[in-house]
Amino acid sequence: MSKLSLQPHHIVNLYVWVDDIVSVIPKPHGGHPLILRDSEVITILIWNALILRQKTIKDLHRSVVHCYHAEFPKLPGYEGFLKQCHRVTPLMLVLLQQLLITKAPIRLMDSTMLPVCRNHRAKRYQVAKEITGWGKNWQGYHYGFKLHVSVDPEGRLCGVALTPANVYDAHAMPLILNEYAKLAVGDGTYNGGIMRRKIFEMYGTIVVAPPHPTQKKWLMAPWQEALLNARAKIECVFDELKEHLNIVSSFPRSVKGYLMHYIRILLAYQVATLS
Repeated sequence: MSKLSLQPHHIVNLYVWVDDIVSVIPKPHGGHPLILRDSEVITILIWNALILRQKTIKDLHRSVVHCYHAEFPKLPGYEGFLKQCHRVTPLMLVLLQQLLITKAPIRLMDSTMLPVCRNHRAKRYQVAKEITGWGKNWQGYHYGFKLHVSVDPEGRLCGVALTPANVYDAHAMPLILNEYAKLAVGDGTYNGGIMRRKIFEMYGTIVVAPPHPTQKKWLMAPWQEALLNARAKIECVFDELKEHLNIVSSFPRSVKGYLMHYIRILLAYQVATLS
């Protein structure tokens, strides 16, 4: 996985790159003039995720005030800045969609839990309780969301889906694959025959997954073994998202806050890998 080595002056390059893309996205007209351009807000959110990595928007705002006042002299107060962050969330989603490697023929796919609180606090959790759920993996039970991802062999995002934690991995395959995917490699949770046939009928995609332990008579071709061995790449992606970019968070205080947080982290990861 190639990653960009960032220096402080690269924030200008990042802004120019974001502004070139955002400027061609249609935006509604009218309303009061903004203190910060949309591209400036998006640049701040991406830069923070890559370099400063504060876990809350309040800490992010404070760091920009102290460290990047020259670059953003018209930065509004925290409440105004937070409103602008929520307002540019749809733009960040469009930008992320444009950066996805949608024509990759080989995809590695998996999912990871995004807890929103500790298990013993789940009954009292109120922020996004309508769209969260209980899920279980090899680590145990988790309460929150589940991130479904497909990446190319270089670790670049090809498809992304966010669901409640109780959604089965194979059911998200239609959301993270498309007609360009010829081979999709996953773990044993993607081995269901019904969904594999559905994916082949929808996209013409062959799903490669290890057989169930009870299926001892199945034979594996060398190319299948090579693909399954390459699936460890997606674990590196999840490690980067969770351990370094802090995608797991319980700090947002609204559904919009969670959506903005997840999108900015995924966007920052994709910018780093594509750079």
